[in-house]
Amino acid sequence: MALRWMVALLSLALVAVSAHPVAAQAGRARVRVVHASPDAPAVDVIVNNVPAFRNIAFKWVTAYAPLAPGRAAVQVVPAGATQPVVIDAALDLRAGADYTVIATGRLAGIAPLVLMDDNTLPVGNRAHVRFVHASPNAPAVDIAVKGGPVLFQNIAFRQVGTYTPVPAGTYDLEVRVAGTNTVALEVPQVRLSAGTVYTVYAVGLVGEQPALEALLSVDATDQPQQLPRTGGAVGAVLPLLLALGAILIVAWRYGYRARLRGLA
Repeated sequence: MALRWMVALLSLALVAVSAHPVAAQAGRARVRVVHASPDAPAVDVIVNNVPAFRNIAFKWVTAYAPLAPGRAAVQVVPAGATQPVVIDAALDLRAGADYTVIATGRLAGIAPLVLMDDNTLPVGNRAHVRFVHASPNAPAVDIAVKGGPVLFQNIAFRQVGTYTPVPAGTYDLEVRVAGTNTVALEVPQVRLSAGTVYTVYAVGLVGEQPALEALLSVDATDQPQQLPRTGGAVGAVLPLLLALGAILIVAWRYGYRARLRGLA
């Protein structure tokens, strides 16, 4: 049982590592899902009556899945169940395009926010960043560099800031109530690498649990050493999965050698 659990975790880690974002394949669309509903349980996502993503918990960003272009029926249900269908949407998928489907709002008013992604890699020493407001009780916000310029201005719930080119570097960001200097959330030490496309999501609740926080996803990159982050707080989940994967590899090698000694 423990071994199967570790295998599952290693598989997830390998998906995260191998999900090095690239342009959508010719003739195919790519779709990923973000769970940003703060009081919804883990969910399964069904596309054209076939399970596409399973057991997606709050704050998780899936890898992109290739799909045939055309009309796609997308349903979201509690993990392991077929009812109730909390989201039932139809998407028109274009060949060669990338899409993000975000489950937004509290469970009682949950609704999909469908984005067409621009994963064109930036040139020079620049990164591209966009912002998604997915906190249902937060006011409209500005996203600013601490002590510096405002990057995204007056973004309300379920709105999205356009992709913005910024010089590569490490930034202390602030989420401010729109049009004021009132800081609702500090996001320190956000490292943005050249040749990389990011999305910053504001998720959670103001003054309630789960608390308001920012998630950073790597959507596309030309940096082979940079691993895409696919859920959890910024940088928190993937290192744990890789550590568990390393443990599993050691355990597998030890067991394999032990079997060889037993056959000798």
